Amino acid sequence: MADHYFTHNPQSNSSPKKWKYKLRGKEYTFESDDGVFSKNGVDYGSKLLIEHFEEPEAAGDFLDLGCGYGPIGIAVADSYQKRHIVMSDVNERAIALAKKNAHLNGVANAEIILSDRLNNLSGRQFASVLTNPPIRAGKKVIYQMFEDSKNVLLSHGRLWVVIQKKQGAPSAMRKLESLFSSVEIVARSKGYYVLEAFNS
Repeated sequence: MADHYFTHNPQSNSSPKKWKYKLRGKEYTFESDDGVFSKNGVDYGSKLLIEHFEEPEAAGDFLDLGCGYGPIGIAVADSYQKRHIVMSDVNERAIALAKKNAHLNGVANAEIILSDRLNNLSGRQFASVLTNPPIRAGKKVIYQMFEDSKNVLLSHGRLWVVIQKKQGAPSAMRKLESLFSSVEIVARSKGYYVLEAFNS
């Protein structure tokens, strides 16, 4: 059976590839591999989230939850160099790639941590959490990620989520509305929704 990208230690053979991709008006170099999410290029949902993310009023660090090989966290860290960006993933191969990609792109304000959701981030709080959640992990896992994110957000912090309509955007919105006082659709494109949730 093939590894899922949310596998802790992918057993698929390594076959790394490198490419360039423009995000927020700047060209980045990324290396990816088998056993990680969207190994052949930056996926459309992540790109949409990156392009629409805005810095919150709250001071504090950002968290890229489920960072994969790192495009969201790296682009956001590069855009907001006065912020500290934590990037976490359960996948050991993805974490190794994210570290390599941060170095490749000269991003020094990112901290990359192996963690099953927020298990290795106890005591940390964030001004923003960004996630392109692992849909194949199932609704229970994703909704727990939403709940965990709410618990680690600072006052006036924001949760940013990208999700496809066909993969449960409407029900994800309902779940977020049960947790937060406000949920907004920031962008909608090609079936993808970028959602921003916060307590007003």
